[in-house]
Amino acid sequence: MVVAAAGAVGLLAVSSGCGKTVTGTALPIGGSATGIGDDFRNLLTECDTVTEDQIAKVVGGEGIERGFFGAICRWDITGSSGNIKVTFNWFESGSLDVERQTLAKLKYEATDITVQGRKAIQERRPNDPDSCGVTVGALDTGIVGWWVQYRPGAHPDACEAASKLTDLTLNLSR
Repeated sequence: MVVAAAGAVGLLAVSSGCGKTVTGTALPIGGSATGIGDDFRNLLTECDTVTEDQIAKVVGGEGIERGFFGAICRWDITGSSGNIKVTFNWFESGSLDVERQTLAKLKYEATDITVQGRKAIQERRPNDPDSCGVTVGALDTGIVGWWVQYRPGAHPDACEAASKLTDLTLNLSR
């Protein structure tokens, strides 16, 4: 009896140490404190805002294979210039300011541009002319971005491809 009581007290001590109070307001999946419109509302479907055929065409590829899908979506594309890696991201609570700070920490080049009249950032890794990304504020909340990475050699302009994919995303999310 004493052993059972000691075991119960030990179990109580362990379970009471694991609890944690979290303050704030619970939000539904896909919701945000700033509100959410109809754009990018369905989780796991934001990767489909630009079709695979459109992605392949923009980067100059023929074959496309889906990779990981979630907050970051990836595709591997084959084309005449070799394998092409394309990444799309959507962070519903992201901001261009945070993106710019992160790019500075990574020592990436960040250039202010506009896409459909919206502020955006064109981003490049130092000494890497074969890849480029573009990040823009989403139409409702957060940020969306595209990254295109070609293999070294002759290929289309990576920044132009990332910008075009961003443009298509804004067009399709209305």
